[in-house]
Amino acid sequence: MTTYKDLLAQRQALEKQIAEARKTELADAVTKARAIVQEFGLTAADVFSHTAAKRGGKPAEIRFRDPATGASWSGRGREPKWIAGQDRTKFEVQP
Repeated sequence: MTTYKDLLAQRQALEKQIAEARKTELADAVTKARAIVQEFGLTAADVFSHTAAKRGGKPAEIRFRDPATGASWSGRGREPKWIAGQDRTKFEVQP
């Protein structure tokens, strides 16, 4: 029967192996990615623009603006502190 201390030692050895394997595989992945980017002449926008492509590349329309600071909010996502708990009609942007 394996003791608790033996199991802890095994776990520690496995965690070390996992960390080393991750480090090696991550380095290989970065090398491959760099080679592909260089081969095809890709830019960061080519590689990481998936959200803009889904939206059609248009930013969300501004619906609310703080007159004191000029900060704006589209009405999407978490509401900013400057509008939280207040009547939104006084912050609406007129078309």
